[in-house]
Amino acid sequence: MYALKLLSAFFKVNVQMALAYRADTIVNILLNLMWLGWELLSLSIIFSNTETLGGWGIGELIALLGVFRLVNTLMIALIWPNTEKFNQSIRDGSMDYTILQPVNSMFLVTFSRITVWRIWDLVLAVILIVIGINMSGDVTSPLQILTFVLLAITGTIVIYSLWIILIALTFWFTKFDNNVTILQALMDAGRYPVTVYPVWLRVIVTFIIPIAVATTIPLQALRGELVSGQVLMYIAISIVSFLVASIVWKAGLKRYSGASS
Repeated sequence: MYALKLLSAFFKVNVQMALAYRADTIVNILLNLMWLGWELLSLSIIFSNTETLGGWGIGELIALLGVFRLVNTLMIALIWPNTEKFNQSIRDGSMDYTILQPVNSMFLVTFSRITVWRIWDLVLAVILIVIGINMSGDVTSPLQILTFVLLAITGTIVIYSLWIILIALTFWFTKFDNNVTILQALMDAGRYPVTVYPVWLRVIVTFIIPIAVATTIPLQALRGELVSGQVLMYIAISIVSFLVASIVWKAGLKRYSGASS
């Protein structure tokens, strides 16, 4: 309950910050719509020359684009702004203020800065998923929808855990501004199903930088392509990922020397 109150306070502060620059917020939303139009145009051009891409039709690719946007929004709304703030706090010692608060420091680092206007992108992503599924003509059962939601959450936890591990390395290296550059660079791979990539790249985006776990895998569940054993395996991976990230974070905190040292 206390965490929810704190999250609500962060949200209100960030809404006030966004409202202070209304014109910038409106321009960002318009740019976002422009990029969406470009992405849909790109898919239209691809499917004017072929009926499937890696075994996926245009409806399924639009649904995948929606899932990709869900994950990408998380990255842009939370991870990128808080990464920059966190890296700076390690160098100038302002991380002291975060650690001294009577709240989990990982929680504070994650949610202190939120790009609020990106909520619009979440709505757009859900609309794309619904439209894409309808276009594909697939019949989805309530169990498939539930599994999709569950795997989308577990995939997000895996990406989040990876982010925590990458930024925690700053505790050891201090100047490590490129700690999430690889994660950012590989995000675009999530726009397309892993079946279109060569084997070596599939291994990278599924097991090393698991973008596909948060994009392709949930949609495969919605298509009814996963068995219960696979679902349980991805849930277990997300739990293990979070536990490992928490351990690395706590180990990093012990390395932090603070501004007064």
